[in-house]
Amino acid sequence: MKIANPVYDTVFKYLMEDERIARTILSALLKKDVVAVEMRPHEYTNDKYDSLAVFRIDFGATIRDAEGKESLMLIELQKTWLETETLRFRQYLGVHYSNPKNIRKDGNALPMVAVYLLGHKVGDIEEPVIYVNKQICSYDSLLVTKGLPNPFVESLTHESIIVQIPRLHGQVNNRLDQVLSIFDQSRIDKDDSHVLRFEDEAYDGDADMTRILHRLTMAAADADMRHKMNVEDEYFSAIEKRDTEILLKDRKLAEQKAQLTEQKTQLTEQKAQLTEQKTQLEQKDEMLRMSVKLLLQSGKTIEEIAKSMGMNPEIIRRLEK
Repeated sequence: MKIANPVYDTVFKYLMEDERIARTILSALLKKDVVAVEMRPHEYTNDKYDSLAVFRIDFGATIRDAEGKESLMLIELQKTWLETETLRFRQYLGVHYSNPKNIRKDGNALPMVAVYLLGHKVGDIEEPVIYVNKQICSYDSLLVTKGLPNPFVESLTHESIIVQIPRLHGQVNNRLDQVLSIFDQSRIDKDDSHVLRFEDEAYDGDADMTRILHRLTMAAADADMRHKMNVEDEYFSAIEKRDTEILLKDRKLAEQKAQLTEQKTQLTEQKAQLTEQKTQLEQKDEMLRMSVKLLLQSGKTIEEIAKSMGMNPEIIRRLEK
């Protein structure tokens, strides 16, 4: 079975536009029962490629807890295939906090979870998925539970989920691993990076996963989808070429700077050597002057002193003066 590679923005957007699939993926990520999902208007979504290379989809999700109580939550899902400064992600978060549509009737902001699907590794963190959970503590670092959850506190903080796609290596140990397996780049077709390969019987009996694979199979067979993936390849290739050129220029500038620093150090050392030589010559001249002065005081003539020192009489006369 060949499915479209969902790391491509156009495929990922097509996948998440299916409400049931969106619920399946978000439920697995959040480890919560997501009973309804609404894709928010793409006011800030990166539909057109730009230099940021970050693709965003915002969801309003209805969550049902163990007691059957339902509540609304914002989910900001950001995906990037290139290493991107954290400042860019934080700028998008600021947009959410300033959007009046994300304010509840009681005046507090809706609780929010930020999900980051990264096409690169985050330092030496080996876990493919990490959860950054907020903890509310007292001055003594004791966990505070009484009075929580509180809408005011939830309005000012948010949780994050970080997925490192390159660290997905085919191991399926839980529901989240099953869902994220569709991003596993170790399954990529050796002849076509646009598709991933799955066994035909993969996830037989799992209606939700079968639906995901079926939709991605349709995407892989869609000519327009293939064309859009080619456009993304060209776009990211251009960015990679640009970044490579910048890297080479930066490296060249760094080498030139290092050479200039080395030359400056050498000049400083040469200057110090010349200063030392000048000082030594001045000391030598002073010693000669003192010697000539003492010899003249002892009654020696300039010619006699010059002969005894093996020097030109004119030099002796200059030292005398």
